[in-house]
Amino acid sequence: MSIVPAFVRRRIAHRPNLVKIVDNIGWLFIDKVLRMGVGLLVGVWVARYLGPEQFGLLNFALAFTGLFGAIASLGLQGIVVRDILRDAGSERLTLGTAAMLQLAGGLLSFLLILGAIAYLRPDDALSRTIVAILGAMMLLKASEIMVYWFESQVLSKYTVWVQNSVFLFFAIVKVGLILFEASLSAFVWAMLAEAAVVAVILLLVFTLRGPNITQFQASLGRAKTLLNDSWPLLLSEIAIVFYMKIDQIMLGQMVGNEAVGIYSAATRISEIWYFIIPIVLTSVFPTLAKLHSNKSPELSRRWVHAYRLMFWLSVSVALTLTFAAKFIVGFLFGEAYSAASTVLTIHVWAGINVAIGSVWSKWLLLENKLIIGLYGQLAGAIINVGLNILLIPEFGVTGAALATLGSYWISNIFVLSLYKPTETLKYIFSAIVIQKKN
Repeated sequence: MSIVPAFVRRRIAHRPNLVKIVDNIGWLFIDKVLRMGVGLLVGVWVARYLGPEQFGLLNFALAFTGLFGAIASLGLQGIVVRDILRDAGSERLTLGTAAMLQLAGGLLSFLLILGAIAYLRPDDALSRTIVAILGAMMLLKASEIMVYWFESQVLSKYTVWVQNSVFLFFAIVKVGLILFEASLSAFVWAMLAEAAVVAVILLLVFTLRGPNITQFQASLGRAKTLLNDSWPLLLSEIAIVFYMKIDQIMLGQMVGNEAVGIYSAATRISEIWYFIIPIVLTSVFPTLAKLHSNKSPELSRRWVHAYRLMFWLSVSVALTLTFAAKFIVGFLFGEAYSAASTVLTIHVWAGINVAIGSVWSKWLLLENKLIIGLYGQLAGAIINVGLNILLIPEFGVTGAALATLGSYWISNIFVLSLYKPTETLKYIFSAIVIQKKN
């Protein structure tokens, strides 16, 4: 079944590869919209049912285990997809070796999670139990190789079918848990069960549509090659996850679970639109890449358009949520989460940096300067920790939001200073201030 509208299909029917790509993008878009929409509705209901304290503990555990997720994945996704495309004949060796690596990475991550939570919360049995249950998801990371293969074949619709079908089923399960007044642990077990069911069904679909899994191979030499290529991506993913999760963990340790619940409610609203950014940039990036390779004078104008689109999109969202914060938080989460409205009015402005930074990352990719992006992410993580240490004791959840906003601005300025700052500033200034006529 194709998701491409008939009138679009007629226009591009003579380009079957393009039809396949557009169809693939459409399925990914539906995946994001469905997950964000249903996820928000069910997540809000769960938050209201659990209350800030237990909802905060759940989000603390998710953030804590998420810190170790990058280790389990080993930065292999892009590398595996790339290598399958380059050499389809060795896909069984590549997939088999990647599965063994991610199995080992998942086990290592799980052990680190257990050790770290035992050290941080030795007297909190409930926290250790919840973190251990969610941490067990790391043991399922090897199943992601099937997602990599479907991506390499531009067949993401299969993973979308599986993941969203299971997601919707367990959304109904969570609603049932609320109606039957289940404990927090029941919701956590449901999350682990969802991940396990997705892995099993993906295996079944892969068996039907993919290469014969019994013929997979693994070798030490191939493992070394994959890890040698993936380590920059691994470090980058660790930095990004650390950057995005550390505020909730520090809030939980320095203030308490209720503060994490308030903060998480605000960030769920603030970040709900982020999925639009990669979709938009994916649509414009091929043109930018072609103009860059041809050294076209048109490139400068296109960069200005990209920055302009991202800047005004993010500003529009920030202004809307700032003025509507109190109403939105009250309507969705209720009086118990009223303090989240202040956090939302601060945190939402970090979206400007996310949007602009996404355009920068595409520029650095074309310039083959991705290492500069890694420097920025590492700097941002360090700055975020420092600002949290300074601001959380004084301002609580508001301090965490200020730390996030400040670290985004400082790290982006730092990245800007490392590579062609004058040229980048020219693009941004033109996008924000100078309204050129096309």
